[in-house]
Amino acid sequence: MSKTPLFSEFEPVSAKQWKQKIQVDLRGADYNDSLIWESLEGLNVKPFYTQEDVQPNFTLPTNENAVWQIGQQVYAGNERAANKKALDVIDRGATTLFFKVPERTIDWSTLLNGILLESTPIHFEFQFLERASIKTLLDHVGDRPTQLSLNIDIIGHLAKTGNWFHDMKKDHQLMDDIVQLVNKKVKVSTISVDMGLYQNAGANIVQQLAYGLAHVNEYLNHYDDNVSEAKENPVVFKVGIGPNYFFEIAKLRAIRWLWYTLSTEYGLKHDCCILAQPSRRNKTLYDYNVNMLRTTSECMSAVLGGADVVCNLPYDAIYHKDNEFGERIARNQLLLLKEESYFDEGKNAANGSYYIEQLTSQLAQKALTLFQQIEASGGFLKELKNGTIQRKIKESAAKEQQLFDDGKLVLLGTNAYQNPNDKMKHDLEILPFLKQDRRKTIIPRIIERRLSESLEQNRLNDE
Repeated sequence: MSKTPLFSEFEPVSAKQWKQKIQVDLRGADYNDSLIWESLEGLNVKPFYTQEDVQPNFTLPTNENAVWQIGQQVYAGNERAANKKALDVIDRGATTLFFKVPERTIDWSTLLNGILLESTPIHFEFQFLERASIKTLLDHVGDRPTQLSLNIDIIGHLAKTGNWFHDMKKDHQLMDDIVQLVNKKVKVSTISVDMGLYQNAGANIVQQLAYGLAHVNEYLNHYDDNVSEAKENPVVFKVGIGPNYFFEIAKLRAIRWLWYTLSTEYGLKHDCCILAQPSRRNKTLYDYNVNMLRTTSECMSAVLGGADVVCNLPYDAIYHKDNEFGERIARNQLLLLKEESYFDEGKNAANGSYYIEQLTSQLAQKALTLFQQIEASGGFLKELKNGTIQRKIKESAAKEQQLFDDGKLVLLGTNAYQNPNDKMKHDLEILPFLKQDRRKTIIPRIIERRLSESLEQNRLNDE
């Protein structure tokens, strides 16, 4: 077999030559008006990319041996039922569990009974902040070599609810206490950053990246001179994945570059963990089966972008309670990608793509600039308290909403190609619309809202 490179006999073609050929083929039409479009992030996207577009000094840290995990969320309101479900979903293909824990009095031995903690990574989402309950969890785990993520995010809770768990001082003290509890544990991470909140509220990708970076920087600043052990375990970025396929791939890759850039300033050498889940923002009540297509594409973006864990969103999650069928379909989508579509070998498949490399570089650089502006203004927490972050997200969300309302951003079956025979009023088990929360808050909340809510409410009223 010849070892001569396949295209060695062809002369290289420059970007200038390509553009000249395209302009000839356009027959007088303007190149910029016809073929270049502007994204919500203000990026001008070209019709083609070459090696000339790749930034020579932009190097993305990658792990060639990393394997992405199939995540499954389990509500732990009842320990026995949650344990039974957890064991069942592991048997059906889930490789990482994500327990949502509502009560501080939970019996950890019952919840974790029979789960091989040595081989099954477990994430927690606590709906409370208390040292005693987490100490009981860590005592139960003992010295076993586990992979636990506590996902403590007091700033994320403030942003989402408008209030601290207790108050600013007590929340930070409790977080410090929890960090001290885990500082001698192997493979137990404490801190997480909920970037999915910003995505689901309508922030554009540059904002998501910059706010996520400024968000985690608050924690790194807090621990810089206080509790050094907090910086020894990976930070978890919980990321919402939207429908812009290549941009979302680039977004996740940009997270790693930005984390690497920031963490080296603090003398850190470990990678971050990215936990990805499809966005709710573009999911629809009517023609709900299209949600399966949306989540499949978004999960593909997550894998190709380098997510460590992918938790799929059931197609009926916005209007049905947790149910076996919806969750099985969601899990099987990931199993098909991993085991039948060979996406288990495609974690770094985007490397070398001129388009994605350029997108990654542009998004990362623009996010870094916005991050620097936030830091110059006093930091993320200050910007959150004075309402600047909330206002910027609202502005971005309104821009995207207008595109949807005008039909320029299409959700099939909802604002295009509606099926007038679809009736959903009697299928609603949970309210799929924004709920009014009249509790007093110390700052404005960042509010998650789907694009199609107003349109769907009108359709429901007309049924």
